[in-house]
Amino acid sequence: MAELGNNPHITPDSIRERIQGTFPGDVGIEPLEISEDRARGSIVVDRRHLHPGGFVHGGVWVALADSVAAWGTFRNLPVGYDFTTVELKLNVFSAGREGDELVATAEPRHIGRRTQVWVVDIHRGDRRMALFTLTQFVIAPEGA
Repeated sequence: MAELGNNPHITPDSIRERIQGTFPGDVGIEPLEISEDRARGSIVVDRRHLHPGGFVHGGVWVALADSVAAWGTFRNLPVGYDFTTVELKLNVFSAGREGDELVATAEPRHIGRRTQVWVVDIHRGDRRMALFTLTQFVIAPEGA
């Protein structure tokens, strides 16, 4: 296996380009910071992010957290490797509303050859809104 670690090609600018025309880009998720130890992104809640009751839809929480953790995962993969999410868990502690800026911060708990585990805190200002944990399965390129 190739060496794990810093893939310097994964930056907020490269992710911004990469997500254009894809689900994270279309819903307005914005990369803020990406390093081996942390990834951060945000979304400003608008009407399309709400369920009919007027609060942030569960899928939006997951999309934000999963996207930000994915950026950290990419940063920690050898070039040419990929991954897929195999498990996720979300706890929402407070309802998000239109106009809120939600900021997600992902930090790795395990970076291995076959799996990565990330924890994501989502905040509105100083208030923790949600906590998300996910496991990524690392996929080697053909022949590796």
